[in-house]
Amino acid sequence: MHELKAFLQDETAISTLEIVLIIVVLIGLVIIFKNQLRSLVSSILSKVTSQSNSI
Repeated sequence: MHELKAFLQDETAISTLEIVLIIVVLIGLVIIFKNQLRSLVSSILSKVTSQSNSI
């Protein structure tokens, strides 16, 4: 039982390096798809605005 508990404690910790790598990948994706994301958000907001006026 003690060995299982020790194994679970070791596997649940997430290292700082993994967090930094995930953040770097997300920032890279945002930079690559910046124009597409901007147009998508703009389109969604315009639809929300136009449909909220009809309510």
